[in-house]
Amino acid sequence: MKILVTGATGKVGSRFVPRLLARGYDVSVFVRDATKASELARLGAKVITGDLHDPGTIPAAVAGMDAVIHLAALFRTFTDNEGIVKTNREGTIELANAAMVAGVKRFIFASTSNVYGSGYGRPAREDEQVDINDPRAYSSSKIAAEQELISLQRNNGFDVRILRLAFVYGDKDPHIAEILPLLKKLQYPSGSRMHMVHHLDVAQALLLLLNTEGLDGEIFNVGDDAPITVYELADSFGKAAETFDAVEPPLSDPFKGVQDISKLRNRTGFRPLVPSYYAARDLDIL
Repeated sequence: MKILVTGATGKVGSRFVPRLLARGYDVSVFVRDATKASELARLGAKVITGDLHDPGTIPAAVAGMDAVIHLAALFRTFTDNEGIVKTNREGTIELANAAMVAGVKRFIFASTSNVYGSGYGRPAREDEQVDINDPRAYSSSKIAAEQELISLQRNNGFDVRILRLAFVYGDKDPHIAEILPLLKKLQYPSGSRMHMVHHLDVAQALLLLLNTEGLDGEIFNVGDDAPITVYELADSFGKAAETFDAVEPPLSDPFKGVQDISKLRNRTGFRPLVPSYYAARDLDIL
């Protein structure tokens, strides 16, 4: 199977592509800077240079591919809302349309659990109401991309699958260390929960969506079995005292930040290889 992966040099892609190659897939990576993909090339990936912001570079990248796994996203540059929308929504749709025209059989889109709001009264399910006008540009751009991809599937029969990732960590990813100062800035109550997913289980879920028939047009949550409080997370890094104030806002929604992953389990047989953050810590795979 010939697979094109975008975002291959990012946090998720740089850990997923080697696992894909190790399984014997014919992998090409679509990158802006070929030098950043040199290690992936050494492992056997074919490097295609282009840019989601330059639609003219996309058709050649998707030509001859059996599947596209779209991991590229822009999300940390909070001041660049225009760039976030251009990458996450417009770039995604350009890529999907080009893939459909090229006859790509399967398109997998890595979305985010950040699309969910609060007030559901339960762990968030894939069919919850989400707000395309969410003031957070990252969330709204992902929602818009999801909706347009589902329309492509419904109107054109294009095989699209969407995976909403919980907070991704592990494999020496600095993601946790980067998020701790943000918890302080946003004044998260210490009892807030964060649903996490290890890179091993991101890879497992992506491979299941790649290879399981009958999932076209479907959205799936992926996370571990044990959402952790942000206090526990900060405390494991010795940062609890500096992250939370003595007086903090009340925890208004105990389910905010928690997703229901039963659909992925029931439809694909997914079972987390890393069931909790503490398991990852004890196995020394943070």
